[in-house]
Amino acid sequence: MSSAEMHRPMGADLRRSVRPYGFRALLLQIPAILRGLMISLGQFLRPPVTAQYPEAPPPVSPRFRGEHRLTRDDQGHMKCVACFMCATACPAECIHIEAQQAPEAWEGRDKIPAVFEIDMLRCIYCGFCVEACPKAAIEMTNRTPIVHDNRKDFIYDMQKLLNN
Repeated sequence: MSSAEMHRPMGADLRRSVRPYGFRALLLQIPAILRGLMISLGQFLRPPVTAQYPEAPPPVSPRFRGEHRLTRDDQGHMKCVACFMCATACPAECIHIEAQQAPEAWEGRDKIPAVFEIDMLRCIYCGFCVEACPKAAIEMTNRTPIVHDNRKDFIYDMQKLLNN
């Protein structure tokens, strides 16, 4: 080995072979540039996959747990008997119930709720309230939660839950 080769920095030949400069470098990268343009063109010609929410909400699974609903019996009375099972089973403690005596015409129940509210900001949509209800008075719909601009609108009262 000559003395000039011994004083040359290590890797100088390696750098020259890995990183070519100039026109030769451009020629070597043209296939990669063309491949990238073909991928971009392929993506451009595909139909869009964006959702147009809220004008066209995306389809949800039938098992989706959406907003709550209070159900009615055959006579049109609400099925809830104010047993507090749903409020007891709720881990987020978002259900507030106040009971009152049932009207005489409503046979088979002692109490009905005077106040039934669900704070949807605290609800975690676990479905424990639905599982705990012995009368199937509460169920979850497929409706996605609606966006409101103030906190009061997220407290669903009894009338809103019956109309859901």
